[in-house]
Amino acid sequence: MSGTDVSSDTTPFFSDDNEGEGPTCNGVGSPQPEEEESASGVSDKRAKLTVAVLCYINLLNYMDRFTVADIELFFRIGDGTSGLLQTVFICSYMFLAPLFGYLGDRYNRKLIMCVGIFFWSVVTLASSFIGKDHFWALLLTRGLVGVGEASYSTIAPTIIADLFIKEKRTNMLSIFYFAIPVGSGLGYIVGSKVDDVAGDWHWALRVTPGLGLLAVILLLFVVQEPKRGAIEAHPEHTLHRTSWLADIKALCRNPSFVLSTFGFTTVAFVTGSLALWAPAFLFRAGVFTGEKQPCLKAPCDNSDSLIFGIITVVTGILGVASGVQASKKLRIKTPRADPLVCAAGLLLAAPFLYLSIVFAQASTAATYVFIFLGETFLSMNWAIVADILLYVVIPTRRSTAEAFQIVLSHLLGDAISPYLIGVVSDSIKKSDSYMWEFRSLQMSLLLCSFVAVGGGAFFLATAIFIEKDRHLAENYMPSDDAPIVVPKRGGSTKVLVSSVLI
Repeated sequence: MSGTDVSSDTTPFFSDDNEGEGPTCNGVGSPQPEEEESASGVSDKRAKLTVAVLCYINLLNYMDRFTVADIELFFRIGDGTSGLLQTVFICSYMFLAPLFGYLGDRYNRKLIMCVGIFFWSVVTLASSFIGKDHFWALLLTRGLVGVGEASYSTIAPTIIADLFIKEKRTNMLSIFYFAIPVGSGLGYIVGSKVDDVAGDWHWALRVTPGLGLLAVILLLFVVQEPKRGAIEAHPEHTLHRTSWLADIKALCRNPSFVLSTFGFTTVAFVTGSLALWAPAFLFRAGVFTGEKQPCLKAPCDNSDSLIFGIITVVTGILGVASGVQASKKLRIKTPRADPLVCAAGLLLAAPFLYLSIVFAQASTAATYVFIFLGETFLSMNWAIVADILLYVVIPTRRSTAEAFQIVLSHLLGDAISPYLIGVVSDSIKKSDSYMWEFRSLQMSLLLCSFVAVGGGAFFLATAIFIEKDRHLAENYMPSDDAPIVVPKRGGSTKVLVSSVLI
């Protein structure tokens, strides 16, 4: 193979990632002279456009998750079965994440995302035509949606990490992770308004597929694949590629990564529970207090989904921004700032979430205020947890680390929490009265507050190891027994360094 670099945008999908990730060229000529490119092989202007596109797709992903309105009446199902819908999606997303993490550390990341997002858009559109007697088909299609989301969520943060370093990386990650709560909130808003206008919740699932196809076009023509780790002190060509099993073993020996992942798992548990059950809980609270009429025939009152969506958008913006700013200021005093801010966010969120659930039977206004405060503190974690992962893990293992974190946080977090809350609610319910529909869900949601406290403890433990693990990642040197290539009958083979040293 020639030693000349070629455009990363033309990197073959099934190729080693070290091939062809050089600067962009105009045909056969020299690199574009208009703007000097960084070590990543991507100009500053293109890098910022890339973040904008990735942020748009992340917004769209989370918007799609929550455009499905309350479907219990349409399909005639209970709380447990309704919670299963989100669980099936998360399980698919979770189990496929390691595959895309492996591919993302080795092959062209842009093409992987394009294929995944196109598939997700087609499946989402197909799910909008499912009738009331085929709930199983909705479960299947929502599970397949996880394929597309796994292809994106494991890879996108690593591209940002290869474009920016230090404070710039933190700022760009905060922009990227704004899209999670904002997209979730927009999903509730779009779902409720489309349902009101069309009188059919299916139409909410026909909004995002077209926007998804636009995302594929933007990926193809705007996003440029950066060189992995080249912008940092130890670019990938100085790091030896290790096997997937070796990567997993190294990650398991990284206490900051493991503990912060468990902390993030509690965030996923709480947000997953609230995402599915908060609008239904607020509606049942209104019926319990006499402020709303029971829904006996679709379409039902969707005002709670709309208000909760607005709260999620606003608290997401405030929470992510305040978390990043608090971390920046605290870093001046201590290098343990990031896990300490994450711990504070969860420990402060817990009492407000508890009060929002308890006060629902007395004051709707107080419930909304406490939910607002609880979600704001909860949202402080999003960008910071991602930043922790990127600076305690070396560049050639980051997609695998993202996948590992996705699997664990969803397996023990939002893959089980919606279903668990629904099952507990059904088991507590003593009758089909409106009072017990409210009371049973109220008592099961109280579990979220205690899980949040546990998350705070995990991040406090992370603070003990964060300095050491960051130093090890920044000063990582391959071991003497890392594989090198030596000639063998005109070809090449990998042997250990120690076997050729005299």
